[in-house]
Amino acid sequence: MININRTFTVIGVMSGTSGDGLDIACSIYYKKNQKWFFEILKAETFLYPKSLKTSFKEVFNKTKPLEDIDKVLGYFISEKILEFLIKNNLKIDLIGSHGHTIFHDPKNGYTCQIGAGSVISKTVNVPVVSNFRQQDIDLGGQGAPLVPIGDRLLFSQYEACLNLGGIANISFEKNGNRIGYDICPCNILLNFLAQIDGKEFDEKGVLASRGVVNTKLMDHLNNINYYSRSYPKSLGREDVDLLFMPLVDIMNVEIEDLLCTIVEHIALQIGVSCIQNNLSNILITGGGVYNDYLLERIDYHTNAKIVVPSPSIIEYKESIIFGFLAVLRILNKKNCLASTTGASIDHCSGDLYLN
Repeated sequence: MININRTFTVIGVMSGTSGDGLDIACSIYYKKNQKWFFEILKAETFLYPKSLKTSFKEVFNKTKPLEDIDKVLGYFISEKILEFLIKNNLKIDLIGSHGHTIFHDPKNGYTCQIGAGSVISKTVNVPVVSNFRQQDIDLGGQGAPLVPIGDRLLFSQYEACLNLGGIANISFEKNGNRIGYDICPCNILLNFLAQIDGKEFDEKGVLASRGVVNTKLMDHLNNINYYSRSYPKSLGREDVDLLFMPLVDIMNVEIEDLLCTIVEHIALQIGVSCIQNNLSNILITGGGVYNDYLLERIDYHTNAKIVVPSPSIIEYKESIIFGFLAVLRILNKKNCLASTTGASIDHCSGDLYLN
């Protein structure tokens, strides 16, 4: 039996919806006086080569075999972990790898995160926990969001945790339960529009700040039926492509105005969530934190105190939490909350690969 009171040195690996690159964070986790703590040792982001990003799109469009890219990404993750370990002279006990989401369709009982855990375990020669989402879907849940249990156990000093990644999601305590859900698309839409303009992303939101809100598009976005659904709920790329992209594509509007409108939409929807749930103290993380204009508009639409943490937490909080979920998995402790995903029970999720 594993000693729960020991210290675990773990790498957490995250590949977000926007598909920019691989976040690797090495942290130590320990329990003291019945409370979990963590300390980041080192963290780094490895950008995906263009060929790999193209492969993600081809697999999503079903023009390339899923099994091939699953292993290719598994070897890429392994290579970067080994490079990271050697560079920083680190020894680890465990790896928690989220993988990269290609398909997420909980309505039909299916989710798929590529980046074969078996390949990583054999190559790095360390136990790996991966495929965190499918068991939750098998239990009737959304398979997302999974981060809220980490928010509860590692970031309890904040009333709520908001992540501005490819998708904006939030978690908070309500009536003794941890509530968590995807609010709306975020960087996945903003980056798509910036790339039309020849940029990887809209740095600091400068382009969006120059535009004006298109009220017609804004009305269409706010009337998307996802917003009328109660939580638990989650968004995948499929939903973004089906519900949001067509509205953006059909609008004959300048890029700066499109960006401005999307930023306003994101900020408004976040504001609605904060006001409806009486949130007053919010930790904000994820790449969207560096979009100054987006933060300015979020601040405008909420009454909450917005806390922006250190860069290591901004950029690697999700990696840190997936490392923590792996620790809970090997301890056979619950790492997935029914109150956030809609599953029938709280449970201990993730496939464990022993080297």
